[in-house]
Parts: sequence; C-alpha cells; structure tokens
Amino acid sequence: MYIAMNQFSVNDSRHLEFEEVWKKRERFLREMKGFLAFHLLQGEPQDGIRTYISHSSWNSKEEFLAWTESEQFRKAHAGARTPPGITVGPPKFSGYEVILKELP
Repeated sequence: MYIAMNQFSVNDSRHLEFEEVWKKRERFLREMKGFLAFHLLQGEPQDGIRTYISHSSWNSKEEFLAWTESEQFRKAHAGARTPPGITVGPPKFSGYEVILKELP
C-alpha cells in the first residue's frame, strides 16, 4: 500500500475559499486502478496559517505513479487553480510505503 500526501499552507482568513475550491473540483480518482481512498485533512490554525493535507491511498506506488501520468490527473489538475493569496508557497509532496497496517 502507498500513501501520497500534499501539504498546503493556507492563509487562515481565506481557508473557507480553499475548501470551496476542493469541494467543487472533479478529482477523477475513482477511475484509476489501485485507488483506495482520498481525504482532505485540516489542521489547527497557527500564526495565521492553517495546514491542509490531501491524502490518497493506493494499492501500490506504481499505481499512484500511473495516476500522476494519466489523462485523469491532467483533467483533475487543469481546473484546480487556487486564487492568488489563498496559499503561502507551493504544496509539499510526501509519499510513503505502508509497512504496518491495523484495522478493527
């Protein structure tokens, strides 16, 4: 299993605008082989910045990489422009291979 995350630093006074962009956008993830789940996580504001993390789970790193090279990825990101001033800097990507997994 592979977890892909992008961390966004968002001006806290504009966090609702950031959320609206994500709620309205088409993601096309369900069309992809190996896609398991997507979550948009919201952190607590600190010094006027609120951290968000987009978190997707995949069967494998290879299936995630196939997503990043797909037409669905291009379509999902084509309309995902965040208006200027909402985020502070570019998102920061992190990818992780799952070593242990525990379910109820």
